[in-house]
Amino acid sequence: MAAKKILFLAGDFVEDYELMVPFQALCMLGYTVHVVCPDMESGAKVATSVHDFEGHQTYSEKRGHNFVLNATFATINPEEYAGLYIPGGRSPEYLRLNPKDGKPINEALDATVAVAAAGGGAN
Repeated sequence: MAAKKILFLAGDFVEDYELMVPFQALCMLGYTVHVVCPDMESGAKVATSVHDFEGHQTYSEKRGHNFVLNATFATINPEEYAGLYIPGGRSPEYLRLNPKDGKPINEALDATVAVAAAGGGAN
């Protein structure tokens, strides 16, 4: 297992800050960070969303950036990674509804790598 590789599992309308900030911070610290999405290949883009409190009882949701995936979901080997991170937003809602998307999560847990989530990613 390469101790300097981290796998992110994301999808359309992932929370922008929960994807971008950890991605940039880990890259800055020297980690190789691969971001994948089921049924998408490296080079494809996922849409992000921005949730913001603007004085209402709950947050508003706005379109964020396009994030370019840098690895292909179908070819990853979870054993090569020191950790798995699942950012929140809308993407965890559909990721958990697709049983095959649980493969890297289950394999990461079996390999006893670190697993982290933010926001709705913990669901």
